[in-house]
Amino acid sequence: MEDVLALVREHGGRVTSPRRLLLEALFDRSGHQTAEDLAEAVQDRAPDVALSTIYRNLDELERLGVIVHSHLGHGPATYHLAATAHCHFVCQSCGAAVAAPDELFAGLAASALDRFGFEIDTHHFAILGRCAACRGGSAGP
Repeated sequence: MEDVLALVREHGGRVTSPRRLLLEALFDRSGHQTAEDLAEAVQDRAPDVALSTIYRNLDELERLGVIVHSHLGHGPATYHLAATAHCHFVCQSCGAAVAAPDELFAGLAASALDRFGFEIDTHHFAILGRCAACRGGSAGP
């Protein structure tokens, strides 16, 4: 976490108490957290921190490349540390989210770049479908 705080300072940012608490919540919690989840964790320790402060800090941390946000289906954006970023599959029936390895999308990303000059950000969105349980089948071939 100290490396992240140094990065914030290096880019002219201040290390405020709310920002430090937000980073602690991001480092302490695993998985995908909404801004509201993170605000709750911060407000447990500092009740006067507003949700708008959380959003401003999330935007700044994302701009610095510390965190990424993803859209997992139709719900709110979720946030996680950039170092743990990954692709997602989300079941449209039950809402289960499955982390998918980046290499699974390497061919698609290369084709999109080669054919269309388009660089895909696979960490920002989810591919929707139906999981094995909802399909009533097995997960693999």
